[in-house]
Amino acid sequence: MRRFNLLAAIAALALVLAPTLADAAAGRGSSQGSRGSRTDSAPPATNTAPGTAAPMQRSTTQPGSPATPGMAAAAQPSRGMFGGGLMGGLMGGLLGAGLIGMLMGGGFMSGMAGFMGFLGLMLQVALVGGLIYFAIRFFRRRSQPALATGPAMMERQGTPDQGMMQRTGMGAMGGGAAPQAAPVAISPEDYKAFETLLQSIQGAWSAGDEGALRQFTTPEMAAYFGEQLSDMERQGLRNEVRDVKLEQGDLAESWGENGSEYATVAMRFSALDVTRDRSGRVVEGDATNRSMLTEVWTFVRRPGDRWVLSAIQQTR
Repeated sequence: MRRFNLLAAIAALALVLAPTLADAAAGRGSSQGSRGSRTDSAPPATNTAPGTAAPMQRSTTQPGSPATPGMAAAAQPSRGMFGGGLMGGLMGGLLGAGLIGMLMGGGFMSGMAGFMGFLGLMLQVALVGGLIYFAIRFFRRRSQPALATGPAMMERQGTPDQGMMQRTGMGAMGGGAAPQAAPVAISPEDYKAFETLLQSIQGAWSAGDEGALRQFTTPEMAAYFGEQLSDMERQGLRNEVRDVKLEQGDLAESWGENGSEYATVAMRFSALDVTRDRSGRVVEGDATNRSMLTEVWTFVRRPGDRWVLSAIQQTR
């Protein structure tokens, strides 16, 4: 029974902690959103993101179908009768323990007592797991590259031939071949808009302002962000991404389809990124040392309209 209780505690702990460790800064840890008909195609590598962008893990766009700025919001996943987060997992575990006690002939309360018996052990395992997690995060931070320096993002396109290769999708790494489309000209004002959106979205995320997020993103991305914010609120957590600074960025590709214009941009940015509990105590991140992150963001607009965020992809 002791071995069984230990295994059950570890399994329950993994289910309880998974949402907490997965969601941090807006878009971190997952690739989600839509890139129109190129959603399933990897964007070309750039100087900022020389590796391959991770495939979309969540998207409302079916393979081969386009997405538009007015697309329907992403469907929310089912959270079960007890909801998500820590309390949902504990309530489900308590009910399950009670039912098992009834089936074993000991009554509902005997199962509850058994569950509470190894709850203390689970908390000890949580402490050890938390120490391991923060140790891994510490060493990952030390392995991040030094801050990039140099001119603004629009000046990092390389030679005209390299820029054209990127904008037309030549040399894409991984994924299926993207449909050919005429490249969209990206102006200095567009690059400034991308940088402003990066800072505005992270600011709205830090404030938990879903209304502002809806202004800066497609309905699909707003739904994903809203879901993440709700999960963190249920867990008593708040993520703050302050003093966002774009260190380096360049255009991967740009194209038009079905009356919309798309631009995929690799961006390396630094920020003060911390997660706090309800008391204000920092439970993840460093409030004094900047962290570095490289992601591939895709923006979309109707011609003559403003850009909004339609997808975020992690780099690898």
